Amino acid sequence: MTERVCLGVISGAHGIRGEVKVRCFAEDVGSLTAYGPLEDKNGSRKFVLKITGRIKDDLRVKIQGCDDRNAAEALKGTELYIERSALPELEEDEFYHTDLIGLDVKEEASSEVIGKVAALYNFGANDVIEIKVNKTAKLEMLPFNRQYVPEINIKDGFIIVREINFAPEDGDGHEG
Repeated sequence: MTERVCLGVISGAHGIRGEVKVRCFAEDVGSLTAYGPLEDKNGSRKFVLKITGRIKDDLRVKIQGCDDRNAAEALKGTELYIERSALPELEEDEFYHTDLIGLDVKEEASSEVIGKVAALYNFGANDVIEIKVNKTAKLEMLPFNRQYVPEINIKDGFIIVREINFAPEDGDGHEG
């Protein structure tokens, strides 16, 4: 498990007074400011944030000390991290997405390792898991629910997926 968790990323500047747009990765967007200052990826900078509004899927945020558009634009792409110990304890059968990244993906029927978890997304409807498939090196997506992912074993480093056909294409656009 990682010692720090990425709660969001600064996606751009907003206005002329130093506000930024932040894409929040937390289920509860209020958690972006609930645990105190956030840090950049290497921990060298701390950010005190205040949520000031929303812009489509992003939050509008004022960062203490960021007072003009140039300073805000310079922060674009900065990932915002929190110490894992600051986050609430998880209930049984709950996990942080960051804990799934890199886990082996095993096929249910054969227990064969068929790939690794590359990412998790939510495009608005449901969570989606992205798997890097060993045989093809391609990225494949599946709905992230019990129907497709019946078991998650973070302790032993794997998830189980139901029979999914990630067969390579034969060159004419058709599987086979």
